[in-house]
Amino acid sequence: MEKLFYDFHIHSCLSPCGDEDMTPNNIVNMAMLNGLNCIAVTDHNCVLNCEAAINIGKKQGITVLPGMELETSEEVHILCLFPCLEKAKSFSDYVSSNMPKIPLDKEIFGEEIIMDDEDKIIGNLDTLLNVATFISCDDISKIIKDYGGVAIAAHVDKMANSIISNLGFITEEMGFSTIEFSKNCPEDFLSSKKYLDGYNYLYNSDAHYLWDINDNNRFIEVEENTPEAIIEFLSKRK
Repeated sequence: MEKLFYDFHIHSCLSPCGDEDMTPNNIVNMAMLNGLNCIAVTDHNCVLNCEAAINIGKKQGITVLPGMELETSEEVHILCLFPCLEKAKSFSDYVSSNMPKIPLDKEIFGEEIIMDDEDKIIGNLDTLLNVATFISCDDISKIIKDYGGVAIAAHVDKMANSIISNLGFITEEMGFSTIEFSKNCPEDFLSSKKYLDGYNYLYNSDAHYLWDINDNNRFIEVEENTPEAIIEFLSKRK
């Protein structure tokens, strides 16, 4: 088994809420400086900056999982992680066909920037990414399995856009095996939610700025440091 220090919830400059310094190179290099072994780039409803980060990660010796932070029809945020870029892109196309097309107001939200692995701008999106899709919490775990990925209930301790804050509950029927807490989640939160026993837990940064990215104080133990092994681990309950 390998002990892997991680951060599986990082926004790049593609997310309208992500800082422009959150370029693929800066993200991977900051993760290196922080002593992480594996990360995921998880922009809102889109995966277009994952390829650059994966390529940089291969050069730097850090495993980068392609992912996204999906917003469901209930305005709940769900982390979606994939074993390979091809499956992530296929899922991203599915999401794009199941979300409203709202023009991006750059004065309010800023740019949505696509970069290559040299941090050169290769495109911009002109529709807003952080919107609720037409995909339900009840369906996302089943849907994502068809793409070889895993769905993770995001920042369940937050007072907005979490499955607990918006719905008031999480059930086994929803099909989640792993749930995410904020990296500074209060200790009494989990002790007051005994129904969360049995899930795998992650403590991610939800980084929008470079200094938010996790330090090497949280780890998982998996067979090997590969996207496939990480996805397999996160897809099983305790």
